[in-house]
Amino acid sequence: MSLTPSELAQYLSALVAQQLPLSTMIWGPPGVGKSSVVAQVASANGLDFVDVRLSQLAPTDLRGLPVAQDSGDGTGVSRWYPPEFLPTAGRGILFLDEVNMAPPTMQGMAQQLILDRKVGSYELPSGWFVWAAGNRKEDRASVFDMPAPLANRFLHLSVRPDFEAFRSYALSRGLHEQVLAFLTFRPELLHRLDTAQPAWPSPRSWEMASHLHRARLDVSAAIGEAAGAEFGAFVRLYEQLPDLEQVLGGESQSLKLPQEPSVRYAAVVGLAARAADAQQGFHAFSWLAAQASAEWLQLYVATLVSKFQVLGQLGELVALMEREPRLAELVQGAADVAEG
Repeated sequence: MSLTPSELAQYLSALVAQQLPLSTMIWGPPGVGKSSVVAQVASANGLDFVDVRLSQLAPTDLRGLPVAQDSGDGTGVSRWYPPEFLPTAGRGILFLDEVNMAPPTMQGMAQQLILDRKVGSYELPSGWFVWAAGNRKEDRASVFDMPAPLANRFLHLSVRPDFEAFRSYALSRGLHEQVLAFLTFRPELLHRLDTAQPAWPSPRSWEMASHLHRARLDVSAAIGEAAGAEFGAFVRLYEQLPDLEQVLGGESQSLKLPQEPSVRYAAVVGLAARAADAQQGFHAFSWLAAQASAEWLQLYVATLVSKFQVLGQLGELVALMEREPRLAELVQGAADVAEG
């Protein structure tokens, strides 16, 4: 079952809402956001979140340590003292990340926890979900085969890169507008695995690139030389942009929208990313509507709606747009797509 990150979040949230404590395995390429989605689902549903990297543990780290105890009659027994990171109360998600990067002995130990919800003398509280994640063999990750009995006890979900989901995430996290504008122009570079290079573009590495770019550092260290060169060339196009702040302020009568497509992408996404309120969003739309075709207006509105959903101001935007039927229709359409 292949899902986008947003569809994965909806599916996992439904498991929580229906109280289905089914062990779930999430497959996907590195950097696509598997761990982030699970953490977001936990936060959205008010659940505790424990992230355990199985590949970094030894079997005793999960089962615990045996401690000798005197029974009082000259004999003794050993009890397994569980590790402190395993939950003992409440409700939450126990997330076993990198599960198939762990060696077979470790996977065997995890199997008891996943299937029986206990290991050694430890038992997982009833209010906890057990979910896991791992990379696929085709991603050239250093993974081990998952034992058939373990695999058969999981629900199996696959997550794939998706630009629409990344756009919403990028806007919610405040990623640099030039990163978002570039990926709107070149969405195929959102995720491009290159096993011959240590750095390559992925949603995770683009977030790192945003931090580097904001600090005026070369982003190639995060996304690789090829993508970094393309991004650098795109950034230089920003010198050709009109004054976007004037447009957002409604003082753009003399400004023209550039004709070069890549510069238009920068202008359209830049306006949506910078709009601080519905009034600024309306000014930018009015300016674009006088100069751009429907496809550019749709791109602007889709990005703007994603941002205002994050800000919790979509209602204000829709109310303001009622004065412009064309814009109101586009806003409602983009909102329906985002919610669907």
